[in-house]
Amino acid sequence: MAVERKFVADGVRKVRVEMHLGHELKRAGYGGMDLIRTPLGTQVTIFAEKPGIVIGKGGKVVRALTQDLATTYGVESPQIEVQQVDNPNLNAQIMAERLASALERGWYFRKAGSSTLRRIMDSGALGCEVIISGKLTGARGRVQKFVEGYIKHSGDPVNTLVDKGYAVAIKKLGVIGVQVRLIPPGSLLPDHFEVTAAVMQKKRDMAHITRISDEDEEADLDLEEIINNPDDFTEEE
Repeated sequence: MAVERKFVADGVRKVRVEMHLGHELKRAGYGGMDLIRTPLGTQVTIFAEKPGIVIGKGGKVVRALTQDLATTYGVESPQIEVQQVDNPNLNAQIMAERLASALERGWYFRKAGSSTLRRIMDSGALGCEVIISGKLTGARGRVQKFVEGYIKHSGDPVNTLVDKGYAVAIKKLGVIGVQVRLIPPGSLLPDHFEVTAAVMQKKRDMAHITRISDEDEEADLDLEEIINNPDDFTEEE
């Protein structure tokens, strides 16, 4: 059980680090992180909309985060790298945080969800799904989904292609959970195919071939029979 417990401990540690970074870097537009083990230690890549806030004045914030990861969460020799998100509208975590913030400010959930969905699709995403759950309109909790385009829910593409984000909006009636799932532009889907030029040329060539009528076929058969058996068709003197 030592190996299984190690995998479980690594997964729990990653989730705790993810929650800590999301809480500490909320103002910086936190967009997720990658945790990779290297021979020199642990490479932590932080994606943010505003990298300057993550680094801090003179690297103060980065040093504090490095110290927290090493002492509090037991990350071995953490090396933090900050990368800026090119298009925040195509980052699921950033859009989930924005949607949660809009709900906390009093936006109607339908308007907030549809606006988030439209902004993601206008940025070129292949598909998007927004899920809002909680006490939306009354005392009873409910779930509202907004879906557009192509989205995968099972199989390996869920782990390799779909970008997922989660955030929480705290309101007077209770807590509202927000999930955003999207497929970024340029992703190669497993059921995607293209018609090549050779196939198109073959179709154009086939379009010029006319169908032979039944009378022409009978005439061709009679001519072939005459050629093969000329003695049967000679005139008697």
